[in-house]
Amino acid sequence: MANKDYYNILGIKKDAKADEIKKSYRRLARKYHPDVNPNDKAAEEKFKEVQEAYDVLSDEKKRKVFDRFGYYADNLDVNSPYGASYGTGASGGTSGGASNFDFSGFNFEPGGSGSGSSFRDIFSDLFGGGGAKSQQQREPEPPRAMPKKGADIEMPLALSFEESFTGMTTNITVNRSEQCSRCQGAGDTGGPVVVCPTCKGTGQVVRTGGRLQFSQACPDCDGTGRRRQPCSQCNGKGVTPKTEQVKIRIPAGVDTGSRVRIPKKGQGGRLGAEAGDLFILTNVGKHRFFTRKGDNIYVTVPITVSEAALGAKIEVPTVEGKAQLKIPAGTESGQKFRLRERGFPSLRNPNLRGDQFIEVQISLPRVISEETKEILREFEKANPENPRKAMGLE
Repeated sequence: MANKDYYNILGIKKDAKADEIKKSYRRLARKYHPDVNPNDKAAEEKFKEVQEAYDVLSDEKKRKVFDRFGYYADNLDVNSPYGASYGTGASGGTSGGASNFDFSGFNFEPGGSGSGSSFRDIFSDLFGGGGAKSQQQREPEPPRAMPKKGADIEMPLALSFEESFTGMTTNITVNRSEQCSRCQGAGDTGGPVVVCPTCKGTGQVVRTGGRLQFSQACPDCDGTGRRRQPCSQCNGKGVTPKTEQVKIRIPAGVDTGSRVRIPKKGQGGRLGAEAGDLFILTNVGKHRFFTRKGDNIYVTVPITVSEAALGAKIEVPTVEGKAQLKIPAGTESGQKFRLRERGFPSLRNPNLRGDQFIEVQISLPRVISEETKEILREFEKANPENPRKAMGLE
């Protein structure tokens, strides 16, 4: 039988260190273990090969023999210049490999020695079970906090119609947080490991969503149930509260529901990560004359009968002041006119603006005297017009 290349089996180089050998073995043992691959003979044989390779390469003396002769057997004559041996190998097979490999050579009893002890330790490390814990075995260290960007903050801001048109700059009070100066955002100062006070060691916290309750990994211990002694200044949060006056600039053209971003004025980051952002949610008040649709402004303006009939130049309101509008003769009620670029500035392109649309409504005169009535009768005689004629009505 051809000799086996243990280095190739474990996928490592010949100068690999002990920790590299162990790391590769763990990965392959987890992949091919019979419990992971039930009723898979190929995986079982591969697992035996991996274990045989690790048994030799993890032992310094056995590894030296293998490096010298290209294979290993318990009865190999290391003094022979040929290194020939046809006896029984370490695993019960021929010196060429482990085709008849079994686990009889491993001691799984507490306090066992040799390769059985190392196999038991790794098996327990891989799958969380197995023999009794060694007295010197330590609890796994809880994970250290990682750099984490701070959360964003959203705050509402009420604006008048005019303020949304022109934009504004103001100061607001923001209750936010900043990185803890004592632990630099780690949440601890490297003290002893303790039971997480947030989840009481369970690794889970219960959240409520409406009528439902659900569990999730504890954010303070990353689901391990253990953590280092929390920092006394931030109580393990990694950040401390801060009240700050923040200067904000609201651009011209915002509408209700617009989001204005203020960089790095959200919650503080951890371990040097940047702070989150502050988002201002605008709520624009109504105007008694104007309404807004997109970037356009709409307004209704009354005109007299004579202005509509004869034509006129009238003043109309805009957000920026008064403007002149020419009413042509014969204008009807409900007719619309446009003032170009008198609308809101565009948030996407500040160089563009919407328009203002003016709808005129004819206002009938009040009859305040008999003389006025007589004038209207004379006007009707001089202009015998029936506006309902097109409908076939008298």
